[in-house]
Amino acid sequence: MSDTPVALIILAAGQGSRMQSDLPKVLHRLGGVPLVGHALAAGRGLEPEQVVVVAGHGADLVTKAVAKLEPEAGIALQTEQLGTGHAVQQAMPLLEGFAGKVIVLYGDTPFISETTLEALAAHKSDVVVLGFEAADPGRYGRLVVNDQGLQRIVEYKDADAATRQIALVNSGVMALDAALLRELIGNLGNDNASGEYYLTDLVQLAREAGRRADVVTCDETETLGINTRAELAAAEAAFQARRRTEALENGVTLIEPATVWFALDTTIGRDAVIGQNVVFGPGTTIESGAEILPFCHLEGCHIASGAKVGPFARLRPGAELGGDVRVGNFVEIKNSVLDEGAKVGHLTYLGDTHVGEFANIGAGTVTCNYDGVMKHRTEIGANAFIGSDTMLVAPVRVGAGAMTASGSVITQNIPDEALGMARARQINKAGLATRIMAALRVRKDNK
Repeated sequence: MSDTPVALIILAAGQGSRMQSDLPKVLHRLGGVPLVGHALAAGRGLEPEQVVVVAGHGADLVTKAVAKLEPEAGIALQTEQLGTGHAVQQAMPLLEGFAGKVIVLYGDTPFISETTLEALAAHKSDVVVLGFEAADPGRYGRLVVNDQGLQRIVEYKDADAATRQIALVNSGVMALDAALLRELIGNLGNDNASGEYYLTDLVQLAREAGRRADVVTCDETETLGINTRAELAAAEAAFQARRRTEALENGVTLIEPATVWFALDTTIGRDAVIGQNVVFGPGTTIESGAEILPFCHLEGCHIASGAKVGPFARLRPGAELGGDVRVGNFVEIKNSVLDEGAKVGHLTYLGDTHVGEFANIGAGTVTCNYDGVMKHRTEIGANAFIGSDTMLVAPVRVGAGAMTASGSVITQNIPDEALGMARARQINKAGLATRIMAALRVRKDNK
């Protein structure tokens, strides 16, 4: 990592009209998080002193999303879309006093690696542009390089036929000395085919000021930008393929890799086993040796070594499973802690609950945690036994070693080692079922 302080400017102001969406382009999801989250995550590895996101279209939505992803990031507004240079200009007041290197990233370019960003940050030239050898240069801006470094960047619309033959093209990502950027950014002009202020013109301005510009190259796959739904789908496929390969190489067993879907921050330890059709949402950690059976959805949860989940289980944010916990089919857990050895076999909802070690939760149990306004907690002690079809109306506590009778609606605390029973006494009415059915059939026939 470079010893030079780093600041990030992430351009996220575009509408992305080709997405055919009311949602700002950078908020479309890839790997479970908005596109802009990938740029933020890549830059985080540089430990930047400051991060500024430039928002424009849908600025309120972008601001809210960035606040969740990177609470310390500043937001600059680009109310008019006048080009990349103009966008960076809007960010500069937020970097007042910063001394170091500024790296400009794009919120719709999710695959730039931390290694590539480190190379940009560590380079000694005053201006460093990220380029790549394009298989099809198409309409990319061309990088004109000689033994004196990068001479200029020529946008396709402004390039002559000879320049268009150059295969080394511009990714748009750039790193500059902060003081130089402040000096030059106001000198950008818009005398070009688009009438926009190009960030790329800083290369020529820097050279005219006697500064050196150079190119760092990366693989073309790192520079993939997202402009359409089709490109987003292709990027998702590429992201998932890479994450599956990484998991396998790191010692994770994927029973049927093509059916497992990862989020950007999914963490899985070696010797974990992941079954078919498992979906990981953001914020999930699976420790070594845990097993996730098929058709589970997990988000914002932590699963300790030796735990087994599924099939057909859903773990929501705040679910914490201790070692050797068993969670079976059609169980949903939210904002709850299950201590070591607890068992929740099937057909159960646990919300805002703490389950003690080796407690057993019977089928059909529901913790009734929401009164329509507030959430309330349920405490289930160690070695407790919750009978099938128990409704636990929070706030309520079931003591250690206590039991509930099947079919109970528990509204009061149960002391340790006590049996809680709360159900009406059964009454049998002889012949009443036959008479009721007969009456119902007559009513139906008379309609």
